[in-house]
Amino acid sequence: MDMPTNYKPFSIVEVKFKGSRKEFYHNNDNIYLEAGELVAVETTTGGYDIGHVSITGELVRMQMTKRHVKEADVVKKIYRRATPADVDKWKIAKDMEWETMHKTRTMALDLNLSMKISDVDYQGDKTKATFYYTAEGRVDFRELIKKMAEAFRIRIEMRQIGMRQEASRLGGIGSCGRELCCSTWLTDFKTVSTSAARYQNLSLNTLKLAGQCGKLKCCLNYELDTYMDALKHIPDNVNVLRTEKGDARLQKTDIFKKIMWFSYPREESWVPMPIAKVKEIQQQNREGIIPADLGEMVEIETKPVKVLDYENVVGQDSLTRLDDRRNAGNNQNRNKNKPNNNNKSRNRGNRPDGAQAGPRPDGAQGSNRQQQQQGPRQDGAQGNNNRQQHQQGGNRPDGGNRPQGNRDGNRQQGPRPDGAQAGPKQEGGNRPQGSGNNRRNNNRPRPNNPNRNDNPPPARPE
Repeated sequence: MDMPTNYKPFSIVEVKFKGSRKEFYHNNDNIYLEAGELVAVETTTGGYDIGHVSITGELVRMQMTKRHVKEADVVKKIYRRATPADVDKWKIAKDMEWETMHKTRTMALDLNLSMKISDVDYQGDKTKATFYYTAEGRVDFRELIKKMAEAFRIRIEMRQIGMRQEASRLGGIGSCGRELCCSTWLTDFKTVSTSAARYQNLSLNTLKLAGQCGKLKCCLNYELDTYMDALKHIPDNVNVLRTEKGDARLQKTDIFKKIMWFSYPREESWVPMPIAKVKEIQQQNREGIIPADLGEMVEIETKPVKVLDYENVVGQDSLTRLDDRRNAGNNQNRNKNKPNNNNKSRNRGNRPDGAQAGPRPDGAQGSNRQQQQQGPRQDGAQGNNNRQQHQQGGNRPDGGNRPQGNRDGNRQQGPRPDGAQAGPKQEGGNRPQGSGNNRRNNNRPRPNNPNRNDNPPPARPE
């Protein structure tokens, strides 16, 4: 969105430093700055400091109004964008803070000072350091400053802070699992009392109500106003309601549903009652009227809670869906790599109707399971191995016997001319057991068979 032609940008910029410290500075040179940039700013004691730009423009005006800061109170200004030399010097100063803090703690212990050095903040030009400490009372640290000045050779400033300010500077994770509010967005610390826990019906357990700073949690004040508004409709002094059945005592109150539970003496069941009914019986007791009982029990409708399983929340079908696909792919690869030696199904599917294998002489054994399961064949049955037909290049001659030493036992004879019949197999011409269609067995040497026909096959007709 374009700004008006006569619009002048707000010249004050908010800069953030270590430990959620924020200050306002004048941008007199009208330097174009964006959030997150490093700038060199003026300090009260001389020198310069390095900080990040947090907000610019009209948002700074709103932030100043929230903090009750006037434009006339802003006197410090921005010098320039941080140069690479400024950034290197600033990083060296920040690396010295941890070692300086531990040395200072050792000095304070040697002097028996009842104080805790919680944090050290070096200035960007490495000429000054601010030491933050916590203590129960006033501490005379003049001797400590002398030793620190001799050891570090810088200007020293001691600043006492409270427990909550210490927690905001150090940071941490609260019992809710999120980062501490005081170290992220909470800037003003309001007083928190135990009455806030009482109004919210919380158990007065100091271990649960206290935060990391040791004080009551600041979040106890977040919903206090809502509870105070809800408690306006709850009647007071209703611990006992007198009835003819007996005195009913208050057991529980739900301020949001506006329901109160009462119980009679020597009875375990509780009677839920709306607030309007409680006020009515309370008014009758004040007038001296005692009702027979508390009335009919109010049925509380409870909506079933919708339970979402893992699939609906995440949007996934199964955790092992990828494993199933991988296993299916492996099975397909296995089937492709398996040798195609058993043509049983093909031979059955391609056999013509009514074609049967002829009977074999006694003692003849098949070379594989397929030959054992096939029935007798009729003359003229056509084989199903087309690849063998293409290799042979034509039909066999009349009466041509196929040699018994063929490598593939599954191959069948091709179609023969009319009237041609296959010659009977010779007796005793059985193949060795186990010589089926296994390729490994085909490569083994065969034993000598005296009955085997060693004559070469007859020549094919032209």
